[in-house]
Amino acid sequence: MKTVLAKNTEYDISSSHLKEGSIFGALSDSSIMFLLENGVLHQASKGDEIFTYGSKGTSFHTVLYGTLDFYKQHDEKKTRTRTIQFGEAIGFVSMIALHERVGNLYALEDCLLLEISSQLFSDFHDKYPFDFGILLMNLSRDMARTIRVLSNSLVENDVVVKED
Repeated sequence: MKTVLAKNTEYDISSSHLKEGSIFGALSDSSIMFLLENGVLHQASKGDEIFTYGSKGTSFHTVLYGTLDFYKQHDEKKTRTRTIQFGEAIGFVSMIALHERVGNLYALEDCLLLEISSQLFSDFHDKYPFDFGILLMNLSRDMARTIRVLSNSLVENDVVVKED
C-alpha cells in the first residue's frame, strides 16, 4: 500500500462521482475537496493489509475505488463478516468508540482509499458543521445497514446471542 496525491491518481475522484457513494452523498463539493486535500489517499494492491487486529483505531477509511474484505476476530476465531465497496466506510466504529481494531482489513482488488483521521474528522466538524451533520448521518446509515446484514445472518444461522 502506498500514499498518493489526489492529482496523481488514475481514478475519478471528482466530487460528482464520489457523491454517488453512500458516505459522500449530499455533501457539498467544497467539503469533499477539504477531505480529499487533508485526508490521506492510499493506493492498495490486491491482498494488501489495510489495518490489523489490535491496531489503534484513530482513523477510518472510505473506499473511493475497489473492494475490501473485513475479517472480524474474537478470541482465537476469525471470520469474514463483510465486504466494503465504493462509497462505504470501515473503521469508523473503532475510531468513535476509542478502541483498538477488532479485525483485519484486506484489499480484495486494487483500491483507492481515503483515510480520515480523528483530527481531520474534528477539523471537518469545525470548518463544515452542516456537512459534518450529513456525513455523520451517512456514516450512521452505513452502520445501520451493516447491523441489519449481520443480525439477519444470526437469524439465518439460528445463532442465539448469549447473555452474560
